[in-house]
Amino acid sequence: MSAILAIDLGGTRCRIGLAQGANPAGVDLLEDVAAPKTRDDFMALVQDRLKRHGAGALGLGIPGLARGSVCRWVPNLPYLDGLDLAEALPGISIGLGNDAQLSLLAEVRAGAARGTTDAVLLAVGTGIGSAVLASGTIIAGHAGGACSFGWATADLADPGEEVSGWLERQAAGRALDHLAASLNLPNGHALMEAARKGNSAALSALHYPIDALGAAIGSAVALLDPAMVIIAGGVADAFDILEPLLRPAVDRRLPPHLRGVALKPAHHRSRAGLIGAAFAGASGSNWRRTS
Repeated sequence: MSAILAIDLGGTRCRIGLAQGANPAGVDLLEDVAAPKTRDDFMALVQDRLKRHGAGALGLGIPGLARGSVCRWVPNLPYLDGLDLAEALPGISIGLGNDAQLSLLAEVRAGAARGTTDAVLLAVGTGIGSAVLASGTIIAGHAGGACSFGWATADLADPGEEVSGWLERQAAGRALDHLAASLNLPNGHALMEAARKGNSAALSALHYPIDALGAAIGSAVALLDPAMVIIAGGVADAFDILEPLLRPAVDRRLPPHLRGVALKPAHHRSRAGLIGAAFAGASGSNWRRTS
């Protein structure tokens, strides 16, 4: 199989790697550049790198929804909306997916969920991305937006919001930054470090966001009965602090036979999106089937 161009495209950065079909997990990071500002700039970058590296396959993770080879809704990069990569890049095998789904693909193929047929991944960063593996398939849903747990709600009085979901507003990076500021700490990372050192105020501040996260995870486990829940994104670096708080928050929302579901940090951390893109490129349009 020819080389695979793997791209992990975020709202502000674009990470570009190259892999061989026989070993997608061995993808090499070649570039970390600013995300293109227009569709023309994006297509010029992709076409140039495909030609430069002699790649016959493209794996692309986007911060939004995809259906087949079409980018459907990418709120931070709206110029991608409606772009059909198979049409734009004839002769190139395309593996396109949501960034959290591709992170889960990396964990299933060569990470924390290897050998598992049922798992949930929550990527907690600025927002909350999520993905579900069910019976060996990474679920897309009717419109590509299945399992958007950042929008899970455990507050009947919440009025909703256009940009972010209830869980994101309670437990994602922005919420942690706000809590940190209330303790005169610079950001959520500093909040986690203070908690790690035993700061009682920091530990107390974490209880509400972790309880909200536990409520959403408990609901996901009750619905899907996964073998494990993988925590990815920036908070995975603080898993040693989160897990003791998260475990009781999850279990008290579950019946006895579902308690104790494995909670694991993502194995690939910040490389998961790029590795998942390489695996998607290797598999083409059938990348969602993992077994």
